[in-house]
Amino acid sequence: MDASEFPCRIAADVPEFNDKYAREVFKHNREHAKSLKMMARTVQLGVAVAQKAMENAGFVKGQIDPTRVGVEFGAAIIHTELDDIARAAKICTNCQPGAIDMKIWGEKGLEEIPPLWMLKYLPNMPACHVSIMHDIQGPSNTITVGDAASILALGEAFRILNRDLVDFVLVGGTESKLNPLNYARQSLFQPVTTTRNETPAKAVRPFDSGRDGTVLGEGATAFSLEELGHAQKRGAKILGEVCGFAAGFDRDRDGKSIARVIRRAMDDAGITPADVDHVNAHGLGTLESDAWEAKAFREVFGKDVPVFGMKGYIGALGPAGGLTELLASFLAFQHGVLPPTLNCEQVDPLLGIQVHQESMRPIRKPYAVKISFSDLGQVGAVVIRKWDS
Repeated sequence: MDASEFPCRIAADVPEFNDKYAREVFKHNREHAKSLKMMARTVQLGVAVAQKAMENAGFVKGQIDPTRVGVEFGAAIIHTELDDIARAAKICTNCQPGAIDMKIWGEKGLEEIPPLWMLKYLPNMPACHVSIMHDIQGPSNTITVGDAASILALGEAFRILNRDLVDFVLVGGTESKLNPLNYARQSLFQPVTTTRNETPAKAVRPFDSGRDGTVLGEGATAFSLEELGHAQKRGAKILGEVCGFAAGFDRDRDGKSIARVIRRAMDDAGITPADVDHVNAHGLGTLESDAWEAKAFREVFGKDVPVFGMKGYIGALGPAGGLTELLASFLAFQHGVLPPTLNCEQVDPLLGIQVHQESMRPIRKPYAVKISFSDLGQVGAVVIRKWDS
């Protein structure tokens, strides 16, 4: 899209993801490839990574009782793409902004909108399509809580496994904020940077003294989650262990409830701050959000545990962000090193936390804590453990 009229003219897009790529993902299933045209980009991203995650997990339809397979997705309201409403809008406005003629809209405009328009944009569509494509007949749920959505979806997947309701659950998060209508809305209401349009690689600066806003992005991530014995019996590739989860709401935005959620997640995992290698932060890169989060880290960890933020690499992915950022910790455990928090060149001294900001750092302890929260205060925290086969 042409972003030249927006105050923030940069974004973290995924240019290689297009219709051709999406069809290639489903090249062995023509029926599902055809249904891609009925999905908004956010949904396409979600079902594509779900397919890749199923392949990575060695999931074969029919090998596991479909009533014992579930899916949990973090998503949000998906904004309409202009192609679906442009003709109708033109008819009822006569190209006069603000002059909508509702009578013409009813008589002529509605006829120009595709009959299945709504089904492209419902937040539950990623989970719905994934359930159909993979014959998932167990729990199928969607969490719609802004930036906290995919971590909360992971927590719900963790809980339904612990309740013995499933043997295998796919959990994902997906979002594309780069639709022109959505981008315009986000530019009005989100704290995006407006000073680094000429230096996009330096734009998102979690916990840095010079941070001034975030950059919108798009992406999707999906994991398969199983009880250990079930995964080993299948010969599954194990990335790591989810061993604790908690959720809450920080009504007063003072960090105390975030701290409480972190402690509950660690209690659930049976660990203390001394066991934690690093905290994988929300790290939005805005003045208010980073300060809000840092209060919780000071209360729980002081300066003893390094804080790592991913958004300097990938931008703000909304509901997809939590799981995408969590993947970095799994990979850090796998490779034995934690990358630096990109663009945090000088930690804001007012935050009072230790930020990992320079070179690759060796992994020293077996646990990491990941948190995500929405701008309204919904919080999710998960504890993961390094997998030692």
